[in-house]
Amino acid sequence: MWMATPAGSTANVALITAATEHGLTQSSPLQIAGVSGITTCWSGVGHCVRLIKSIEDAKKLEGEEVGLSDWVVIDQHRIDQFAEATGDYQWIHVDTERAATEMPDGKTISHGYLTIALIPTLTGNFIEVQNLARAINFGLNKVRFYAPVPVGSRLRARAKVLQARKRAGALLLTSEVRLEMEGARKPACVAETLGMYFFDEQR
Repeated sequence: MWMATPAGSTANVALITAATEHGLTQSSPLQIAGVSGITTCWSGVGHCVRLIKSIEDAKKLEGEEVGLSDWVVIDQHRIDQFAEATGDYQWIHVDTERAATEMPDGKTISHGYLTIALIPTLTGNFIEVQNLARAINFGLNKVRFYAPVPVGSRLRARAKVLQARKRAGALLLTSEVRLEMEGARKPACVAETLGMYFFDEQR
């Protein structure tokens, strides 16, 4: 799943502040790409945030691409930190000297699950859910790793909403997230994610 940006949240305020500091202005809500829901865009950049006020709003996004993130560098420090957090110290990830002589490109490669773990961060500003009480990761339907990610690579996320429906009083959002690697023909990873978003009915 991706973590939606709650209206008025720290992440959303940070987005607004950063844009303002760079001389960008927020446009009026508008319709784009045939989507009936409200979309907030920034003049001067290609970043738009899809606004979800209800399950019905989310259903209007089915089949739509809702975001493309900035690039993030997968450096050795990030890989080492993930190895420390998970206990996965397989040499193909952390032994740079051995990788130089035994790996095809002479480089260590990222853990596959590190690429998945980046999804919430990379997709965090794709949608904004109003009156959000909490969001939880409901799991993954399927994941495929199509290409190794050598150290020094740059990744970005591209997401599309597959299905939106009501479950246990919450919005269950099924999405396809593609983690693209700069200069590569195939995506590094494609994951079908499940996220549940609970609306705060008291607001």
